[in-house]
This record gives sequence, C-alpha cells and structure tokens, in this order.
Amino acid sequence: MEAEKVYVKALVREQKPVGTQIFSLLLEEKSIASMAKPGQFLSVYCRDQSRLLPRPISICEADPDAGTLRLVYRIAGEGTREFAGLRSGDTVQVLGPLGNGFPLQEAEGKKVFLIGGGIGIPPMVELARRLPGEKQIIAGYRDEVFLTKELSENGELFIATEDGSTGTKGTVLDCIRENGLHADVIYACGPTPMLRALKEYAAQEGIPCWLSLEQRMACGIGACLACVCKSVEKDEHSQVHNKRICAEGPVFEAGQICL
Repeated sequence: MEAEKVYVKALVREQKPVGTQIFSLLLEEKSIASMAKPGQFLSVYCRDQSRLLPRPISICEADPDAGTLRLVYRIAGEGTREFAGLRSGDTVQVLGPLGNGFPLQEAEGKKVFLIGGGIGIPPMVELARRLPGEKQIIAGYRDEVFLTKELSENGELFIATEDGSTGTKGTVLDCIRENGLHADVIYACGPTPMLRALKEYAAQEGIPCWLSLEQRMACGIGACLACVCKSVEKDEHSQVHNKRICAEGPVFEAGQICL
C-alpha cells in the first residue's frame, strides 16, 4: 500500500544558518509532522516558476506535538538559494513525507551505529531521537561541524573531519577503528563513497546495514525514473535491475543495491 503523503503550504516558523551555506528551516505543518518517520524527506517547491522541479530535503526533526518539521540543507544551486531567503511568516509548498525511512524494529535490543556524512548528517538527528537503546553516532565532516549538540543529546557522539580540526582525522571508518567501536546494526546516510565503504565494512564484519542514498531527484514519487540506482534484483516497476531511490528508498538494505 502506498504511504500517505500530502501536498500543502507549510508556514515558516524560523530560519537560521548553522554553518557556511548550511541552513536550518523550521516549518509548521501538522499533518506531515504527525506522519514523518526517520529517514523520510520532503519535496520542497520553489516560488520561481522557472524552476519546475522540487528539491528533495531530508527531515532532520519532526515534532508531532508542536506540529513542526525541521529541515537542514546546504545551498547547492539556485533552488536552495531561494529557500535560504525564506523568513518567519512566509509559506512554502511541500509534498511529503516521502520515501520509506529507516527500519527501527531492526535495532531493538541491539547496539547501533548511526553514521552520517556531510549533509547526510541531519536525518541522523530524528533517527537518534526515536531509537531506544545504545547508540554510537559517528558524524563525518569536511572541516566545519554542525548539529553536534542535537546529536550528542541523543547518543554517544564521535566526530571525524577530513582536515583533523575536530575528532579523528580522516573518514568515519577511521573514527570507528581509532575508537575501537563495535555495533550490531548500522544505519547510515551520506555521499556514495562513504556508503560504498560502509557496505564493504558491514559485509566483512557480518553486520546488518541500511543505507540512505543521496541522489538528485525529479518527481519525488517514483514516476519518472530519474533517481534510480543499480540493484541486485529486478525492479517490479521497470523490470530492470534498478531501484527508484525516491520510492523504494531512499533507505535500502545494503545487500539490495550496487554502489
């Protein structure tokens, strides 16, 4: 059965920078906030009619009681640059929640790695909030760190930076090895090279692993096949070895996909 989603105007409650070219956007939209699961995303539409396609942005936090959603995004083009100009009281058209989210039940009673890299870090915040039990959060940055307060409030936080300015110098896997960390389950979101390395690491260690893929999208609902990734099994929709990241994903069990 297709997951429920709504197309609606959301009210901007607050917008503020949290890093260089990185913004936190707080929206009021009760129906999506009540349905959103960790790992899902919104399609956010531009006011400029020349930009027809929405921009997919992962949900950083969802508060059903307050009816709010927090999106943390990086300016990557003219669409997200437009979003950075939104102010309290403005409205923005959104569609969501979209995608499948992380399978929380797979972590019950287990020690978990939550691993985020770059702009794949924001969805780890809501995931860390929702998951009970022992969580080790490994966040990988190029240099400048963000969302460390929110992450550390919901698990034990370890940081890796490419330049070594904070935490381990190197990758998230360097951080795991340097700190002697171990887990029973891995949830991760970030750039493809990081996810590829984590898939290999999980296979070597025999650890179940779920990966949230980052990809440019068009429709956001699985109709256009613009965001497919190569899969081990045939896709029921296209009958080829593809998976639609916006529909079957963005979260996949690592063994289902080829990176």
